[in-house]
Amino acid sequence: MNDLNDRTAVITGAGSGIGRALAAACAARGMQLVLADLQQAALEETARLAGQPDSLLCITDVSDAQAVQRLAQRTFDKTGDTALLFNNAGVLGSGTCWKLAPEDWHWILGVNLMGVAHGIREFVPRMIGQGRPARVVNTASGAGLISAPGGAAYCASKHAVVALSECLYHDLALQALPIGVSVVCPSYVNTGITASEQYRPAALATGAPLKGPGEERLNRTFRRAPLTADQVADIILRGIDDDHFYILPHPEVAGRAQSRLERIGAGGPPAAMA
Repeated sequence: MNDLNDRTAVITGAGSGIGRALAAACAARGMQLVLADLQQAALEETARLAGQPDSLLCITDVSDAQAVQRLAQRTFDKTGDTALLFNNAGVLGSGTCWKLAPEDWHWILGVNLMGVAHGIREFVPRMIGQGRPARVVNTASGAGLISAPGGAAYCASKHAVVALSECLYHDLALQALPIGVSVVCPSYVNTGITASEQYRPAALATGAPLKGPGEERLNRTFRRAPLTADQVADIILRGIDDDHFYILPHPEVAGRAQSRLERIGAGGPPAAMA
């Protein structure tokens, strides 16, 4: 997957953060862009910053299976190709486990988990059919390998994305198909994800925005994150070049995941994300 020039990168959650940074990094490698997000203005700004204002822009709610189907159809109608599929869209919400409403679970799992599942369902058969090497890159989180207080729905969604990515890898390998898989598990990155609540659909509103233990400390931690979205995007593309399945931009995540495994072997208690 080192020769990506003139091939297509599809990026969900492309209107900000890591998605926007991935767009710029892929454009720098000569790739065509298909950008998906909820906000037209944000997509236009991403395309402009990436130097490809004529990119295919698709307003897409990834939790909606039909919307992702339209995204895939428009992509292949225009380009006939997807070399890199970045299932990157995500939202963040926190709250004590027993205080989460059904609407909270529906919203977070709908975007973070089902958005990835819909992307796989719609794109992978087409990627197989194009007869060229390609790769699915799913954005999970360090919270997909360890857990955190107040993170029940978010951590559950991201653990599920890691497991889904692993199963996708096995399913493709079993049939010797030329589709690679990576799962990205970053720690804190100042991407604006803490403002996710503003994008929650009205039908899933509860009247009380999610707030978990240590909410203010969490927000400060995101703002002071040591890696930028641009740096994370560069690490992701290098991981793809090196055929890495697990891409961990923050080295400390591996150490905490190892601690979790040791605690599992010893019977617990669980390790927590710092």
